[in-house]
Amino acid sequence: MSSPAAAPPAPASLKRIVAASLIGTTIEWYDYFLYGSAAALVFGRVFFPDSDPLTGTLLSFLTYAIGFAARPIGAVVFGHFGDRLGRKKLLVISLLMMGLSTALIGCVPGYDTIGVAAPLLLTVLRLIQGFALGGEWGGAVLLVSEHGEAERRGFWASWPQAGAPAGNLVAVGVLSLMTSVLSDDAFDSWGWRVPFLLSAVLVMIGLWIRLSVDESPLFKEALAKAERRKAQQRAEQPPFVAVLRHHWRDVLVAMGARMAENISYYVITAFVLTYCVEHLKIDKQTSLNAVLIGSAVQFCLIPLFGALSDRVGRKPVYLVGAVGVGVWSWAFFALLDTRSFPSLVLAVTVGLIFHSAMYAPQAAFFSELFATRMRYTGASIGAQLSSVAAGAPAPLIATALLGSYGDATPISVYVGLAAVITVVAVVAARETRGRDLSAVEPGGSSAGAVPEQQPAASA
Repeated sequence: MSSPAAAPPAPASLKRIVAASLIGTTIEWYDYFLYGSAAALVFGRVFFPDSDPLTGTLLSFLTYAIGFAARPIGAVVFGHFGDRLGRKKLLVISLLMMGLSTALIGCVPGYDTIGVAAPLLLTVLRLIQGFALGGEWGGAVLLVSEHGEAERRGFWASWPQAGAPAGNLVAVGVLSLMTSVLSDDAFDSWGWRVPFLLSAVLVMIGLWIRLSVDESPLFKEALAKAERRKAQQRAEQPPFVAVLRHHWRDVLVAMGARMAENISYYVITAFVLTYCVEHLKIDKQTSLNAVLIGSAVQFCLIPLFGALSDRVGRKPVYLVGAVGVGVWSWAFFALLDTRSFPSLVLAVTVGLIFHSAMYAPQAAFFSELFATRMRYTGASIGAQLSSVAAGAPAPLIATALLGSYGDATPISVYVGLAAVITVVAVVAARETRGRDLSAVEPGGSSAGAVPEQQPAASA
């Protein structure tokens, strides 16, 4: 018989948990994406003024990429303690770390003031951002996944995912506002700092909301079982060791599934600003507005794709997105090259629609791969290791390819190859829709899976 702690919460409680996760992830992604947008628009001139514009942008994206290197470390550390101590405690810590480091970025003097110490300080704070985000994603989606019922898990767990476009929407919106009311000189001098300093206020709001939610009932039940095993002197493996032993295939699936999702997103939302402003000589305001509109559409679509994955399965929805971004990457740059604002909006929006089809079911999909006492660690490691190979170098590689070849054809090939990797990984995975998370055993099997939702012929 199930423990009373594992009973589904009342709808009002679940909605409060979803709202807390959404607001928290929105603030953290605001902080993270703000850096990427600023790297594309202004960091080259502020922190690398002695370089030519393209080299300065490359160096800015290098500091941007360094933040991704800390994400797997954050995944391991936060995952370990999140699987031992609980999801909620670690989410509070990650939010504080992210907000403080982002606000401090807004205080770092430029190269002209303190020389080489400026980019060094910027890089250290970016590493802290990456470390915090490495622990944020897994905890936020698990807190929702482990509260909700299996039949609608895809829908409810997609809401924290909507925090990514919401965060990007707020970040780009604030930057767009600053560029519209300030001259280029004023924006480069101090205007870009305002959105970073605003993070301190947003974190206080997010912290107040996040402290109001309850711990995951599945984690409470799993913790009670672990305490009973401990009393019986049965040693429990550290979560990281347990994941590598029992779930290494699932980690590889998660890594492969994220390749196209991660690379396409940072090309569409971060590199696109460099491509439009530096290569096509389109003004910053127009480029930011295109990303702004695309992010607003994506925010609305993510819950819809999450709900669709509850009806048809995680894999079909994910595959539509992976194939879609691979094909759309060719049309994407052709539309940008027209320098027409409607074409820019169409290019970004359709690209983000296909991205949504991957990103929306990802939270439920990854949660359903791992057992409860190693779920935070497993989902976080699978998601964040791929970020080092995918999202981290994506703007850097795209900028280098543009500089070497002078056009976007190699970048489209790059995105297409990532799509192939993702398709292979998702096809090789088991369908997880309908799994009872409390019954998922080490190795990814589940006694609670519904037979017709996990056909024997599934790869």
